[in-house]
Amino acid sequence: MRIALDAMGSDSCPEPDVDGAVLAAREFGDDILLVGDEAQIRRELAKHDTSGLKLAVIHAPEAVTMDDKPTSVGKSKPQSSMHVGMKLVKDGQADAFVTAGNTGAALAIATVYTLNRIRGVKRPALAAIVPVGRERIVVLDVGASADAKADWLAQYALMGSAYAKHALQLENPRVVLLSNGEEDSKGTEIVREASDLLELLPINFIGYAEPKELVRGAADVVVTDGFTGNIFIKTGEASFSLLANLIRDELKQSVFSMLGGLLARPAFRRVFKHLDPFEIGGAPLLGVNGVVIIGHGRSDARAIKNAIRQARLAASGGVIDAIREGLEKQPGSYSSEEQQERS
Repeated sequence: MRIALDAMGSDSCPEPDVDGAVLAAREFGDDILLVGDEAQIRRELAKHDTSGLKLAVIHAPEAVTMDDKPTSVGKSKPQSSMHVGMKLVKDGQADAFVTAGNTGAALAIATVYTLNRIRGVKRPALAAIVPVGRERIVVLDVGASADAKADWLAQYALMGSAYAKHALQLENPRVVLLSNGEEDSKGTEIVREASDLLELLPINFIGYAEPKELVRGAADVVVTDGFTGNIFIKTGEASFSLLANLIRDELKQSVFSMLGGLLARPAFRRVFKHLDPFEIGGAPLLGVNGVVIIGHGRSDARAIKNAIRQARLAASGGVIDAIREGLEKQPGSYSSEEQQERS
C-alpha cells in the first residue's frame, strides 16, 4: 500500500505524525508518503532508525491550521499538505490519505478542490468506528453535515454498510437508524421517512435502535444526522473518561482497594485499551472519490499509526468501488440528466 500522511496535521505536528508514520512503516511494511514542510519532517525522521523503511517526503510549503476557516482555506492555501496529499490520491500516486488536521478543512478540500464526491453522493459522511463490547460499530454521520434529509440518511446507510463489509470484514452488517425508541411510530419525521427508503436498499436494515441497545451489540452500522451523531460519540467518550477517573479514585481509597487494583491492573489495561479511541486512530470520510481518514488533533504516534491502519484496510478492501456499486442500486440516486449521461 501507498499511504499519504499529512505530517502537518496534529496539534503537535510534525513530531507525533512522523513518529506514527515510522511505527506504521515498521509494522505494515507499506510506503508512507510524508507530506508537509520537508525541513521539519526530515529533522523528525533523523531521530529514528529508518533503515529498511519505505518512507518518502513530499514537500508542501503550506499547512492548514485549526484556526483556518474551512470555507476559505481551499482557495487561500492551495499548496497545503492537505491539498498535496489528497491530490496524490486523485492522481493514483497514493492509495489513501490520512490527516489529524482540521476536519472541516479536510472535508472542504476533499469535496470541492481535489477528490470531489463520488457521482450520485448528495453529502459525504464522517464515520466513527466505535468500540462496543468486544466488537466495533460504524456510526455515521458524526459531523460532516449537522442536518440531514431522508435520502442523505439512506446514502449514509449504503456507505456505512459498504465500509463495515469491506474494511471491517463483516459479512452481512446489521444497519439501524438511531432513534428514541424501537417502534415504527418513534423518531423524527425525517427518520421515519428514511426508514421507508432503507427498506428498499440492498442492505441488512433491521429497524430503529436506541443507544442502550447499541451498547449491547444490537447493530454494526448506526445511521443518524451529523449533529446527533457527533453528540452521541462525544457523550460516549466523555462517559468512558468519567468512568476511568472514578475507578482510579476509588482504588486509592484504601490499602485493600489499592492491592486489589494492583492485582486487576492487567485486566483494567486491556479494557482501557479496547475503549481508547486512539486505538481506532481515525474516522473515514465516506462519499468522496478516494480513501480519506481523519484523526483527532490530539493524536499521538499510536493514534497516527492506527489511522494509517484504517486507511490501508479501506483501500485494500475496495471500499470506494463498493460504495459506487451500492449507489447504482439505490432508487433515485441519479437525476434523469445523470442517468442519460451514464447511459
